[in-house]
Amino acid sequence: MIEDVVKIHDKFSIEIKLSFIAGKRKEISDFACNTWIFIPNSLDINQTTFTKNDFYRMLKTNIRLITPVFLLRNIANNNEPPFSLLEQSFTNLASEPSRSKTAEYEYQIRMFLSILRSALRDEINHITENTIHDDIAFLIDTYSSNVQKITENYRNLRKIINVPTITKEVFNYYLFGDEFMSHIIEEHTFKLISSLEKTTNINKESLGQLFSLINKEIAYKKEKGYLYVDKNDREHNRRLVFRLGLLSKYAENELFLNTDKKRDGAIAEQVYFSLAAGISMIFATAMAFSFQQRYGNFTMPLFVALVISYMLKDRIKDLSRYYFAHKLGKRHFDQKTQISLNEYDVGMSKEAMDFIAESKVPPEIMNLRERSAILEANNRNNMEKIILFRKLVQINRANLNLSSKFTTQGVNEIIRFNFSNFIAKMDDPLVPLYAPKGDMQYEIINGEKIYYINLIMQLKSDEQIKYKRYCIILSRKGIRDIETFEKINS
Repeated sequence: MIEDVVKIHDKFSIEIKLSFIAGKRKEISDFACNTWIFIPNSLDINQTTFTKNDFYRMLKTNIRLITPVFLLRNIANNNEPPFSLLEQSFTNLASEPSRSKTAEYEYQIRMFLSILRSALRDEINHITENTIHDDIAFLIDTYSSNVQKITENYRNLRKIINVPTITKEVFNYYLFGDEFMSHIIEEHTFKLISSLEKTTNINKESLGQLFSLINKEIAYKKEKGYLYVDKNDREHNRRLVFRLGLLSKYAENELFLNTDKKRDGAIAEQVYFSLAAGISMIFATAMAFSFQQRYGNFTMPLFVALVISYMLKDRIKDLSRYYFAHKLGKRHFDQKTQISLNEYDVGMSKEAMDFIAESKVPPEIMNLRERSAILEANNRNNMEKIILFRKLVQINRANLNLSSKFTTQGVNEIIRFNFSNFIAKMDDPLVPLYAPKGDMQYEIINGEKIYYINLIMQLKSDEQIKYKRYCIILSRKGIRDIETFEKINS
């Protein structure tokens, strides 16, 4: 099964999150994701102006484990995982401060933070999407109660490791977790308030509970000397943003997988190119032998034949290389990434990019493209350029289970597409439009010049095929919006 989320990441980038969920009883799970990118001809993106290297430069990919799923109330229970595992690692380290115990202690802190952040996000989504209005106050009260239990339980762990056997460096790992936990609770609670204000009428008591939780965390950060938001100090906030970035990377480090990226089909390519060289040499040698046999050695015809055969040999070699490279591209991908964690091979990922003709696009994809009548008419003269981005992913369930101490569903691949190259040849973002204003007067209204880039994704897993279409609305100022079209299953 593949789950996808596409959203705007920044002014010029979108983020595609693909969750490859491996079968629990299947040893090897195979997935395929084919993406057709339809680009307006006016942007001048084609094989000549936009190479494979340009395409891969616009991509940034991270591969990580899917965060283990726990309810917020389970995390608040100090007798159950993940907190019970965290507490046990603190106790073991205090008793025996060895290298392995230190690694386990740091691992449990990082996993606890990652699980907590994911649980906070899920809990907030559940509250804001709740359709039973009478339950909202109860859900907010439960959220507030669970968060306070979690912070109290974690901060009580300090007493376990505040002993002479624990060095300052090792004790700092706990402090990093404490600081980051405080931030994500504050951040997610603000998001909850913001979402509720947009979707429903929140009562004053519930709103007071949430703000009390936030104020308590801000007061705690001031007490401990952690950085916090100061609306009157830009330099302070700049340091805060930088530090939060470091803390976030520190917390998520255990989820990121090791990747070894290589060019795919390199050996086969060299074999094919060697065959191309051999074919050209056969031609040149055969031509030299035939002329030598007919005209003899050291004759002018033989000399001319050798020169011509040498000229043709290089052309035959290049044509053969092109032919074999084309055949190679159909069988192999541009690059292959081996995915591993803790010395276990979790799986692999392959990807390839090619410009393709519209005649090569499957009919079901063209149906999903849904061009308007005027666009279809215009497309006869100004053909949309189409990029096919292919991806294959394979996950080994047994090794995935061995690589982590927590049960995980599979692997997340987060792909960021940066469209900066697409903007270079766009027109000015504002176009003057004229409208009447009173008697014999007019006014100029600025309209926005936009471009549409359509992404149609085909997601294959086991026997299921799923289609999804996204329309990215771009202007010279950047990405304006992403429209999502209905998912189709077959």
